[in-house]
Amino acid sequence: MIGVRTWLAALALGLTLTACADDPAPTQPEETAVEETTPAEPAPTPVPGADSPDVVASVANLAATLDVEPDSVEVVDVQEVTWSDGSKGCARKGMLYTQSLIDGSRITLQVDGTRYEYHSGGSGGPFLCERPTQ
Repeated sequence: MIGVRTWLAALALGLTLTACADDPAPTQPEETAVEETTPAEPAPTPVPGADSPDVVASVANLAATLDVEPDSVEVVDVQEVTWSDGSKGCARKGMLYTQSLIDGSRITLQVDGTRYEYHSGGSGGPFLCERPTQ
């Protein structure tokens, strides 16, 4: 009987191995080539009001003043302001100004890391304010 049991165990093992041999080999996930890219620099967010006539005129004026291309002038900020007097935030010593509130704007431009302010308001166009007081 020991021989029969051994024979039956061997037969059962053989059938088990044969059944397993019919199973296909486990599939490996396909490797996909992934191209490494460097992230693109985000496009600069346009400054609200940067396309207004006063800003366009300020950019053109600064480019001409500095003898640079207008494309090298960056619009940093455009603010609507109410100036406290006729100096429009650019008072000069010894000058007298109308003492009334004037609606206008402060335009901040930059070229090669240096900032410039243009002030506007009332009926006058924007002008370069070299020493802002407001």
